[in-house]
Amino acid sequence: MDSVENGLSSHETVEQDVTLPLPDAFLDFLEENGLDPSIYSMANSTPRYIRLKPGCEDELTEIEAELKCELKKVVWLPGFFAIPPHIQIAGSKSYQLGKIYGMDAASGAAVLALNVLSGDHVLDLCAAPGAKLCMLCDVLGDSGSLTGVDFSRHRLAACRTMLQKYSLGNRCRLFVADGTSFSILPVRASFGINPCGANSERSTDRLLEWTSKRTWKDRRRASKARNGTDLVTSDPELIFYGRHSGVVGLCRNQLFRRVDDNEPSTSGYDKVLVDAECTHDGSIKHIQKYEFWGWKTLQRRVLDAERTDNLLNLQLQLLTNGFRLLRVGGSLVYSTCSLTVAQNEGVVEQFLSRNPSAELQQIDIADGWPCRSGRIPKTLRFDPTTSQTSGLFIAKIFKLAT
Repeated sequence: MDSVENGLSSHETVEQDVTLPLPDAFLDFLEENGLDPSIYSMANSTPRYIRLKPGCEDELTEIEAELKCELKKVVWLPGFFAIPPHIQIAGSKSYQLGKIYGMDAASGAAVLALNVLSGDHVLDLCAAPGAKLCMLCDVLGDSGSLTGVDFSRHRLAACRTMLQKYSLGNRCRLFVADGTSFSILPVRASFGINPCGANSERSTDRLLEWTSKRTWKDRRRASKARNGTDLVTSDPELIFYGRHSGVVGLCRNQLFRRVDDNEPSTSGYDKVLVDAECTHDGSIKHIQKYEFWGWKTLQRRVLDAERTDNLLNLQLQLLTNGFRLLRVGGSLVYSTCSLTVAQNEGVVEQFLSRNPSAELQQIDIADGWPCRSGRIPKTLRFDPTTSQTSGLFIAKIFKLAT
């Protein structure tokens, strides 16, 4: 099939430099956003990154032998290793046994920027596909709690599978919900509410220890909520909770209770991660997939002007709601794997102009990171040229008292 039939680029100078046969429409998108298409020529030289599950450090030699490559330690990011981009890990025993998982180093940086401390109550507002969620669980350790939210049931179910595979879900709970309106606070906000007692009228609705074998009543409730769709309805659905996530023993009406407008200021989350849905243009490997999916899919998912406008609105709503659920004195990290200004600095500037209690925070831990400053001071940008990673924008926002 010739390039015209395949929708490939007629920009000959770009084709000489870029490995991917990028279509004209995507090149126009890059030009409109001031992005250099040559970054996509680095698809075969940017390393793949894996994170080693804590406790498996003594098995590095064994893992290297199995993957048939050297694991190069990422000196600025604890627990991360770089491997050649052609190495596949999904079929390895190390991956299947939960010793390693794939995660770009820039994504790991976004988690570290949050500076999760022991005892923190953390919200991951866009949890799928789950690598950041797993790292947050690891960093959190044996105290505090982690709440993961995503609007897609099957993607969040994959997160649940990851937590179980890596034995990380003890302090985590997962909600299928719309991140722009999610309103469930950490369980500590329920202090003073007695758990369901044996004589309570609601005791039959008490949440017992989670099991994958649900009762007929629970299955019927979930089926009614789904109403034949994978996407979330107006009410959040709890699909997983660990033994020490604070859920066991609560009645459903306690867990799903309405939150007063001012309550998050004192009882909200200590840390919030908003890794927002975006055009994914900064992820070289994601763009590579369109060679197989077809460039028309790229047109529909990335380049459609109406979709882009909707994305910008969605990103602002996610950031706004994540900040609303943050307690005073807490910190939020907003990130996307887009390289465009509109989806990053543009969204942050618009948000800051509307929220006087929000203040950009210096990411002190970033000293020595291989990244550059964003167009707004204190924000960071990773990209293949500067960082040998996929593209990622990071902004950290502190919540002031009003």
